Amino acid sequence: MDMFSCLADWLNWILSYGISLFRDLIAWLIAVIGQLGYPGIVGLMFLESSFFPFPSEVVVPPAGYLAWKGEMNLAAVIFCGILGSLLGALFNYWISVKWGRPFFEKFGKYFLVTPEALDKAEAFFAKHGHISTFTGRLIPIIRQYISLPAGLARMPLKQFCFYTALGSGAWVVILALVGYFFGSSQELIHEQIQKITIALLIFCVFIIVFYIWKQKNKKKHGE
Repeated sequence: MDMFSCLADWLNWILSYGISLFRDLIAWLIAVIGQLGYPGIVGLMFLESSFFPFPSEVVVPPAGYLAWKGEMNLAAVIFCGILGSLLGALFNYWISVKWGRPFFEKFGKYFLVTPEALDKAEAFFAKHGHISTFTGRLIPIIRQYISLPAGLARMPLKQFCFYTALGSGAWVVILALVGYFFGSSQELIHEQIQKITIALLIFCVFIIVFYIWKQKNKKKHGE
């Protein structure tokens, strides 16, 4: 029993320490965003949308909270969040276009990636890149990396930017409003984001299933 009690105490300490660190991080971000202003939001969201594991959930809600306090403008917060997300996505897209395909064309045989597979990926994103990019921007983890296969397949840049901005915009608006209405309580923010994430996953599944059904219907009627 003593061993289990020690383990429980240790786990409670780890949890309390994690919550404390999270609160300190939020406080630091509020201070950083307050000092750097809108360029700070753009910069942090750029990091979130590129390779760096910097979650948007701890960037936009504090800015939304500052908007509720009257220290920032909510529309400007949303615009800067979307702009940063788009710039980070374009950075990943550019890296993938510049080095991704040449790398796989040269060394793909060692990773079982053939030129034919690259051509198929390119054809897939040319036809389905819009739905893949839009839904990908709404799904945790995937949102940071959906730009890489899009760049690898050389998805049309205008289309990529539009659907990236659309998906990122929906997510940024949600986070900004959560911060605006629940910013005074980190527990409420965490709870609301969890619920919204589950709802978005269900929404994405519905959109994808509907899209597949629509594509099959088109083929059936020879459109």
